[in-house]
Amino acid sequence: MEHPEGSPSGPAPARVPLTKEPAPQTVPATQLPMKVYEAALKTGPDSSSGLATAGFRTAKYLPPEWHQSNYNLYHKAFASCEESERNRDEAKELSERTEAATQRAQKDSTAALGQRLQDIHFWKTELQKAIEELDAETNLLAAQKLRLERALDATEVPYAIATDNLQCRERRQPPDLVCDEVERELLKEAELIRNIQELLKRTLMQASNQMRLNRDHKEICEMDWSDKVETYNIDDKCGRYKNQSTNIQFHPSSVKFEESASTPETWAKFSHDNIYRAERERLASVNLRTLIDNILHDVSEDLRMQCAAVNEAFAKRCLELDDTKHKLEHHMKETLREIGDQEANIVALKQAIRDKEGPMRVAQTRLYDRSFRPNVELCRDAAQFRLISEVEEITESVESLKKKLREAEQSLRNLEDTRMNLEKEIAVKTNSIFIDRQKCMAHRTRYPTVLKLAGYR
Repeated sequence: MEHPEGSPSGPAPARVPLTKEPAPQTVPATQLPMKVYEAALKTGPDSSSGLATAGFRTAKYLPPEWHQSNYNLYHKAFASCEESERNRDEAKELSERTEAATQRAQKDSTAALGQRLQDIHFWKTELQKAIEELDAETNLLAAQKLRLERALDATEVPYAIATDNLQCRERRQPPDLVCDEVERELLKEAELIRNIQELLKRTLMQASNQMRLNRDHKEICEMDWSDKVETYNIDDKCGRYKNQSTNIQFHPSSVKFEESASTPETWAKFSHDNIYRAERERLASVNLRTLIDNILHDVSEDLRMQCAAVNEAFAKRCLELDDTKHKLEHHMKETLREIGDQEANIVALKQAIRDKEGPMRVAQTRLYDRSFRPNVELCRDAAQFRLISEVEEITESVESLKKKLREAEQSLRNLEDTRMNLEKEIAVKTNSIFIDRQKCMAHRTRYPTVLKLAGYR
């Protein structure tokens, strides 16, 4: 009999992994065992058996029967050996096939775990990148929010300056209490600052909401990333299990699909959606930062331009006040000089009137004395007419001088009123210049710089 493959008496051939299912095994046809016939005992008259040996003869087999019995045993043993050898060959082949299938299944499972680890690592890396970018963007947005807060605080100083300037200029005295270009620019500045403050407050609230959204999406990505890390460690540990590992055991209840388990498509879509939403919020944050930067730049420029406009209006107004004050002072000097001249003129007129008293007394005395001429000597002669004419002339001169004196005194009173008005107006102009230059313009030197208005300090 030939030795079967892989038996101890022959070299075992190399095992070749099966690539397909083996053909079903068939049982070879064998010759059926011969039918055993019972031999007839001799009972005839020629039989040598007698009554004494009848019991021995019935219990014995004939030699053919003995040979037939041995032959049957041989045949059974041969058939049993053949069947056993066939079973051994089939068992060996089945063992090799199952071993190859098991190794192939384990190798495929290990490869599937490796591929799964690559997928998890990919999404874990993408999530980590999204988390880092979102965290960095949130920090940048926090810096912009701080700039907004600083800029909003910085606008309090210009607003206080503008309102203080308006209140100070309310203390101007008439007629300088006018709605001039400075007041219009100051009102425009105050209105501009209020609008800027409202804009900064709205932008600050928008930045706070965006930061909250960034943190929420970062937390979602971090939870997803944490799950990925834990899953990666589990699958990595599973991929390292070997048949010789000491920490493996049977878990029959684990061979099932969880009802709440996700599919590869929903699993990948979940992380993809988280990253997409995080990226969308990051881009929104970037756009908001750009908007904040533009707003702060425009706000600082607008405030500084309006501040320059107000300062220019103040400078022009102060020059006008200075020019007006100088003109008033000039007129004041002229008025004072004219007052002095008029006072001298009044003195001269009064002296001229007093100077007419002597000639008047002389002429009247002459006329009085000549009225005592006797009889016909009381004549209307040329001397009489001339004396009368002289008195009339002196009287008219005195009346003219008195009239001129009254006019000079009225002119002096008018000059005094003008002087008082000029002094008052010069005081008003001095007060206005003090308010505009010493109070308002000096206060405006505390106006914040562009960097401070832009929130950098």
